[in-house]
Amino acid sequence: MPIDFTAIDFETANRSSASACSVGLVKVRDGVVVDRASWLIRPPAGHDEFSFWNTKVHGLVADDVVGADGWAEQFERMCAFTGDDVLVAHNARFDVGVITGACAATRLAPPASRYLCSLQVARRTYVLDSYRLPVAAAAAGFRDFAHHDALADAEACAAVVVHAAAHHGVDDLDALAAAVGVGIATIRPAVSFVDEGPAVLR
Repeated sequence: MPIDFTAIDFETANRSSASACSVGLVKVRDGVVVDRASWLIRPPAGHDEFSFWNTKVHGLVADDVVGADGWAEQFERMCAFTGDDVLVAHNARFDVGVITGACAATRLAPPASRYLCSLQVARRTYVLDSYRLPVAAAAAGFRDFAHHDALADAEACAAVVVHAAAHHGVDDLDALAAAVGVGIATIRPAVSFVDEGPAVLR
């Protein structure tokens, strides 16, 4: 397959993985960005307190999401945008954790999407002092973006993967993963729900 994927980035209200408060999505086809979307999310009850430290990072506060739909109301919208695409995120463990955490908190089954971590790709593509997103994106020629704005971060992440694919001379994500020696994993649910309530998967 060609370099097709959706880059995704979340910001969270606090340390809870279920506290998604914004998302950015960037769709790439043949290595070119063809669509973008972003929106605020009202975190579910019990996960909706905005911590000082998280606000210091992304600038969002509770008042910003008062009128936003919650995760449960927006989940289908997100899935409709991503479709069957491989998801790409910088430090994908965090963003996948947000998906599974927010789905668990709202009793939804997460999408069984495949995903690739652009942080791992960058570490095996560039020689840098740091592999934080702004540094890795600069190595890919994507500079001066609003770091910790979810849409801007998703665009930067997409730029890293597209540039890395060209650098390694590959024309699909599976070949890129093989070239850099990382896996494309699949999202697994944090919990499975049965009639009497959530049961932890083992």
